[in-house]
Amino acid sequence: MIVQMKELFELTGESREIACEVTLEELEGISNYHFATPVEVKGTVSNRAGIVTLSYETRFKLDNTCDRCLKEFIQEYAYSFKHTLVRSCNTDNDEYVVCGNNTLDMNELAVSDILLTLPTKILCKEDCKGLCCVCGADLNESDCEHNA
Repeated sequence: MIVQMKELFELTGESREIACEVTLEELEGISNYHFATPVEVKGTVSNRAGIVTLSYETRFKLDNTCDRCLKEFIQEYAYSFKHTLVRSCNTDNDEYVVCGNNTLDMNELAVSDILLTLPTKILCKEDCKGLCCVCGADLNESDCEHNA
């Protein structure tokens, strides 16, 4: 979703609700993550005293494989993000999202934020014991003679 930002930058007190969806087709090819549902994005862009801010939430499910026991499972994620939006920035500053040509690509920003927030180690549960390194038994389901 491309958001036209010109009015929001120019009119103090202006506010706009945002609701969009990042489709599964757009999410294909993201390495190491398999999205089970589209990403729902809901939020608000507002200009308060000349400062334009974006606050939004994402909700989606990933089709995961546990890094310790190799079980497949689906997990739901929900994240909140907040950014200050600017038309341009003279320095390399990660605090601001630059909206060149008075536009904001909401889908691109949401995917980028999600990828920076997702855990690098995916576990089916926090205390997953994994597999026995000798016989391959799932230590969550039973003990084996090698784990004694």
